[in-house]
Amino acid sequence: MNVYDFDKTIYAGDSTAHFYLFSLRRHPSIIKYSPSLLKAVLKFYLFKKGTKTDMKEIMFRFLLKINPEKDIKDFWDTHEKNIKGWYLEQKKDDDIIISASPEFLLKPICERLKIKNLTASRVDVHTGKYSGINCHGKEKVRLFYELYGGEIDEFYSDSHSDDPLAEISKKAFIVKGNRIENHNHPSNGWFARGL
Repeated sequence: MNVYDFDKTIYAGDSTAHFYLFSLRRHPSIIKYSPSLLKAVLKFYLFKKGTKTDMKEIMFRFLLKINPEKDIKDFWDTHEKNIKGWYLEQKKDDDIIISASPEFLLKPICERLKIKNLTASRVDVHTGKYSGINCHGKEKVRLFYELYGGEIDEFYSDSHSDDPLAEISKKAFIVKGNRIENHNHPSNGWFARGL
């Protein structure tokens, strides 16, 4: 089985950021959450306090002021084109997407693409509250073993935050834009494949 990160790997950009900006254009009143979001971002990234889950829960407060089901559908109507062509060409039935992005946002596009296996951060689509922790780093490995077991044939990501998954894969590739290229991983080496 092949495993893929989502954002900046098979999707061009950050889907959560894109959805926030899409929602902001459609519901300008959510700008009122910006000061608390900025404070949470500075607290986590600059002062190294709290968790990424705490920060993201503050970010997702904007869900309280939108129509999430309709807005998510409309978002993917205009952003499905951001799924990268190289992925669509090699997609297989048993692919697994593992992402830190919220499950509520990725599930509709996975259904459109007939991707059956999605593991992502569990966030309530109406409140922005997490059940569990952010699906990131070593948490992705834990969830992979818990939900799927088996071996990863090929793993694709744009980021070293996914090194834990790369380390348990037979082959691992790093994605830069639309290129899959050589990347020297310090522990096991990431394999190169040109497209």
